[in-house]
Amino acid sequence: MSIKAFELCLAVERDLLMGDKARINIECIECCGKNLYIGTNDCFIFHFLLEEKSLANGKQTFSVQRQPHKYLGLKKPVNELKAASALNRLIVLCDNTIMLVNMLSLDLIPSGSKIKGVVTFTVNENPVSGDPFCVEICVISIKKRTIQIYMVYEDKVQIVKELSTPEQPSAVSLDGYFLCLAFTTQYIILNYNTGTSQDLFPYDSEEKKPIVKRVGREEFLLAGPGGLGMFATAAGVSQRAPVHWSENVIGAAVCYPYVLALDDGFVTIHSMLDQQLKQTLSFRDGHILQDFEGKVILATTKEVYMLVPLPLERQIQDLLASQRVEEAIVLAEGARRTIPKDKFQVLHRRILQQSGFILFGQLQFLEAKEYFRKGHLDVRELISLYPLLLPSTSTFTRCHPPLHAFADLNHLTQGDHNKIIKCKQFLISYLNEVRTTDVANGCKEDVDTALLKLYAETGHESLLDLVASENSCLLVDCVPWLEKYHKYFALGLLYHYNRQDDTAIQIWIKIVNRDLQDNTRADLFEYIVDFLSFCSNQELVWKYADWVLQQNEKIGVHIFTRRPVNEDKGVKLNPDVVIKYLHKYPQAIVFYLEHLVLDRNIQKEAFHTHLAVLYLERFLDLYSQKKHSSDELSYVRGKLRTFLQQSSLYRVHFILGKIKDTQLDLECAILYGKLEEHDKAMNILVHQLKDFKAAEDYCIWNSKDRDFSYRQKLFHMLLSTYMDPLLTSSELSVAAVDLLNSHAEVFDATWVLRLVPDNWSMQLLCPFLIEAMRKSMHSTRMSQVALALAHSENLIYKHEKLKCQAEKVMLSEKKGCQLCHNTFNNPEFVWYSNGVPVHTHCAMKRNKNLTDMKHLRDASNHT
Repeated sequence: MSIKAFELCLAVERDLLMGDKARINIECIECCGKNLYIGTNDCFIFHFLLEEKSLANGKQTFSVQRQPHKYLGLKKPVNELKAASALNRLIVLCDNTIMLVNMLSLDLIPSGSKIKGVVTFTVNENPVSGDPFCVEICVISIKKRTIQIYMVYEDKVQIVKELSTPEQPSAVSLDGYFLCLAFTTQYIILNYNTGTSQDLFPYDSEEKKPIVKRVGREEFLLAGPGGLGMFATAAGVSQRAPVHWSENVIGAAVCYPYVLALDDGFVTIHSMLDQQLKQTLSFRDGHILQDFEGKVILATTKEVYMLVPLPLERQIQDLLASQRVEEAIVLAEGARRTIPKDKFQVLHRRILQQSGFILFGQLQFLEAKEYFRKGHLDVRELISLYPLLLPSTSTFTRCHPPLHAFADLNHLTQGDHNKIIKCKQFLISYLNEVRTTDVANGCKEDVDTALLKLYAETGHESLLDLVASENSCLLVDCVPWLEKYHKYFALGLLYHYNRQDDTAIQIWIKIVNRDLQDNTRADLFEYIVDFLSFCSNQELVWKYADWVLQQNEKIGVHIFTRRPVNEDKGVKLNPDVVIKYLHKYPQAIVFYLEHLVLDRNIQKEAFHTHLAVLYLERFLDLYSQKKHSSDELSYVRGKLRTFLQQSSLYRVHFILGKIKDTQLDLECAILYGKLEEHDKAMNILVHQLKDFKAAEDYCIWNSKDRDFSYRQKLFHMLLSTYMDPLLTSSELSVAAVDLLNSHAEVFDATWVLRLVPDNWSMQLLCPFLIEAMRKSMHSTRMSQVALALAHSENLIYKHEKLKCQAEKVMLSEKKGCQLCHNTFNNPEFVWYSNGVPVHTHCAMKRNKNLTDMKHLRDASNHT
C-alpha cells in the first residue's frame, strides 16, 4: 500500500546550470550543508548555495544562488566529487586522478595532494584513525586487482595500505576496516586490517551495474540478483529482508527509514522496517540518485531535483487516516533514533493512543486495550465516548488535536444495539483492570463513577463488590443512576461506604417492606440483622430494634447476641438494659438470656434465675393450653430439666416454690438435690415416680466433679431407699440388685453385705461380688506395690548414708567454716555432699534464708 513519503522539487534548472550550452551534461553531484557541487562532462565544477523554504500550503521549495565555478583544464569529465568539510576541501576524481580543491574558491591545491591512476574511490564515513583533521578514502587503482587506502590531509595525501584482490573491483564502499567490493561475478566483504574476506552472493556485471551503498555502521546495501536490494553486514549475514527492485536499477540512496532506487522511468521507495513498497515516483531520464546527510538528490543529465521527505508525523498521520495501524507504529518506532528522546515519547504515545481508538472503532477490543495500555491513555478519553458516564462535576476535556473522529458511542456504532453492548462490555473490562493501577491516578472518581453506572445499567454481578469495597464513586452522581435501574440494595451499600448508615438501613427496610422493588438479596432481612449486630452506633441499633424484632424475634435478637465479643466498652450494650427492653418480646428475651448464660457463660445469679423462670413459665403456659403439641412440651421441659441440672447459680428455693404445686416431680427432685436434700429427691424418684433409671442418673450427675466418697454416699442412700424394710417390694428388690450389679465399683462391699437380706442367693449378686473381689484384690496388690517401692527407696537412702559415713572428714581448729569463715571450736558440724564442713548454726541460718527467698519468689510470681 502506498504512502506519500517524499515530494519531488526542482533545485537547479537547466538554464541556471548550462545556459545555452546544450552539450553540457551532469556527471556527478556532492552536497555538504547548503553547498551543492556539480561536476560536468566538460571538466567544470559548479557551486550553488541551496536555501530551503516552506510555502503557505506546507510544501517545500528551494532557492539557488550560483557561486563561482571552476574549470579544471583537463578536458575530461569530472567523475566524482566528495566534500571534506573539516578540511575545507573538495576531493575530485577527474581523468583517473584524485585532486583537492578549496570548497569555497574551488582553487586547486598544489601538487603533492594528488593520487593518479584511480578508477573510483569512496570516503570512510566510520574512520579508524581518530584524527579529526584527515579523511580516510579507499581507491580502486587502474593497476589490475589493487585497492589502496589513503589519508587525505589539508594539503597532502598519504598512502596507508595497499591490498591485492582476486579480481578487478568495479565498485567499493568502506566502513571502518571493512570493504564491500563488487567484482565481475560476485560481492565480497574484505577486512583490510586483517586481510580476511567473506563471499556474499554472485551477480552478473554484464547484465546490470553493481551497486554498493553504505547503509549504517558495518552494514551495506547491494544490488542483488533477481532485482533484489540485499542488505549485508560486515559479518557477511543479512539482518533485514531484501527489498524488491526492478531488474534495471541504476542508483540507490538511503534516507532512514527508507531505501530509494532509481531505474529508467521511476523512483521506488521502500521501507527498511518492513521492506514494503511505500511510494513510486515517475521520473524519466534519471541519471544520478544520491543521499547526503539526510538530503536525497536526484538528477538527469541537465537538471537537479531534491527528494524532500515529508515530516514523519505527517506520514504517520496519513497511515493512521488510512487505518494502517501496524505500519504507522512500525514507522514511528523505526524512526526512534532520528528523534530526540522526549519528543519521541510524546509522539509514540499519541500514535499508540490513536491506533487504539482506530481498533476500538473496528471492535478489535483486545488489540485496542493493548495500545491504550502501552500509550498510557488518559482513561477519560475513552469514558467520554459514552454519554453521561463521566461525573457531572468532571472538568475533563478531550485531547486537542483529537485522538479520533468519533463524537460519541452512538456515532461510532451508528446506533447498532449489539455493537453498543459489546463496547460497554469492553469498557467494563478495561475500567475494572485499570482502576487500581497508575492509569487511574488523578481520575479515580471519574473511573469508579463510570464503572458503577455501567454495572448498574448492565446488571453486572460486580456492582455489589464495587460499592462494598474501597471506591471513589461520587454519591451525587451515582444515587439517581442506581435508583433509575432499581439497584436499591447497592445504593444502600454505597450510602454505608459514605458513612450514611441510617439512610442505608432506611432504604433496605423499604425493600423488605416491599415499598421498593429489588430482588438482589432474598435474605435482606437477615443481612440487616447482621449489619446492626456489627454496628458500633448504639443509637442506630436501638432505633431499628423494634422493627427487626417485630419482623422475627428469633432472628431479630441476633442484633444483641451476635455483637463482637471484643467490642469497645464505649459501644458495648449493657445486658441489663437489653433484658429490660426485651420484656415485651417473649421469644427474644429467652434467646438473649440463653446467649448470656449458655453461650457466654456469664456467672450471674439474676440471669440464671430469670432464664429458669422463663423456661418454667413457657412450660406451664403450654401445659395449660388444651391443644398443645406433645413434642414441643417435651422439648421445653427437656430444656428446663437440663438447665436445672447444669446450672448452680439460680435461686433454688425461689424456683422450688414455683414448681412444688405443679406436675414437675422430676424437676423437684433435681432442685432437692441442689439443696443437698437427697432423701426427699430419692423419695420422689423411687416411690412417687418409680423411675429407677432417673434415680441412678440422679446419683451420677449430682456427684459429677465431686470426690469418690460423695458419689459412694449417694449410691448408698439410693440402695438404702430401695432396701427400706417399711416399703419392701419385689420391684424395689430387683432395682436394688440391678443397681449393685451395674455400679459395683462404687459400693463398699462390707457395708452392702451387712445390708442385703440373708435369703438372697449368691448367684443373684454374682456380678457385684466378682467386681467387689476384683476391686479388693486390686487395692491389696497396689498397697503391696507401694510398700515395696517405699522399702526399696529406704534401702537406697540407707546405702547413700553408709557411703557418706564411710568417708573420713578431717576437722581441726585451723579449718574454717565455709559460710562464716570462723574456725570450729567444738566437734559439732554439718557436712555437705561436696565435702564442705560448716557450723550447725550457719547451716540452719542458710536453710532459713533459702526458704524465705523461695517464699518471696513464689509470692512475686503469684502477684
